[in-house]
Amino acid sequence: MGFEFNNETFRNDFTFKNSERAIRRFPFPFDRDDYMYSVNMEPHVPGRPGSVFEHAFDVDEHYLAEMRDRDLVLKEDPLRCQSLPHMELAGWDLLELIMESKARDYPHWFALHKTGNRWTWINRPMEIEQTFTFLDPSTLPYGPMEYITRQTQGDFTLQDQRDDNLWIEAGMVTTQADWSLDFDIGMGFHEWHAPVPLAHEKGVFDRALKFLLKLQHGAPVRRFNWTHTVDPLLDTSPENYPKWGPTRTEMTMENLGQRMHLRVELQTLWRLPRSNAIAFPIRCYLIKYDELVTVPKWARRMHRVVRDIHPELAAYKGFLRNRDLMTAWLAQYDDGAPTSPGWWPED
Repeated sequence: MGFEFNNETFRNDFTFKNSERAIRRFPFPFDRDDYMYSVNMEPHVPGRPGSVFEHAFDVDEHYLAEMRDRDLVLKEDPLRCQSLPHMELAGWDLLELIMESKARDYPHWFALHKTGNRWTWINRPMEIEQTFTFLDPSTLPYGPMEYITRQTQGDFTLQDQRDDNLWIEAGMVTTQADWSLDFDIGMGFHEWHAPVPLAHEKGVFDRALKFLLKLQHGAPVRRFNWTHTVDPLLDTSPENYPKWGPTRTEMTMENLGQRMHLRVELQTLWRLPRSNAIAFPIRCYLIKYDELVTVPKWARRMHRVVRDIHPELAAYKGFLRNRDLMTAWLAQYDDGAPTSPGWWPED
């Protein structure tokens, strides 16, 4: 694949960084110079080679470091992974989806061999080889959802569909942007989206739910979400707010380029075949401002988005306190030139 896995940290000394390749393929979430919350769904189909859309589940240079961080989070707080009993079949659906996708898309790293229900999974980067019986949880060291999401970047929730609604009833959530699986588990669609400002008044979630209830197997969709994080901290959970919340008070013009990170979620949604549940992978990507502004188009556009965004959305996205400072810092890189449509770099 032309890269090695980074030896880096997302806590304490924060040695995380993006290579030049990772910067160029970063999923910059703004296709124009302004932003308003929207459904913004599109089919999750293979995209341009080398992009985060090339494969169903993106594996990049941060893979092993993210899996080590997930393990640390789970040791500190096992409730970051939960599954209600009736969601076990959905967990098997997810395991099959991820194993088959990775074995197909990254055969040099992953392999899946099937003899009836007797399967052997090989994960070479993590040095795992596991033979198990599909649909028999006693043959795995963890439940099926937990087993495979301990080996897959991003957070995951599983939604059961009933009563014309979707209910969060299982998940592996260790890299979230200030929300809690332990708090949200068992909630319906509108309940867990309740904190989002402006979108409810515009009917965004009514339309999104109607769309998702009709989601078909074999036709996944995707969208972007984004926020900001001080330092490359994956685990910005409410449970750990005392650790990361106060860092918002530490920003200056001198340190902002290194410490302020745009945090982008590539969210995909999949109808699962046996359970009829919906899998919701939430893949987090981080880029520090000093890295982001090496792409001139992104630097100009980021300045305009931060400067002009509605204050309620800036508060929800976690940067209202630092908005003026961020605008002033980014203004250094905005020469007023027009930006091209779409979010891809211009060169």
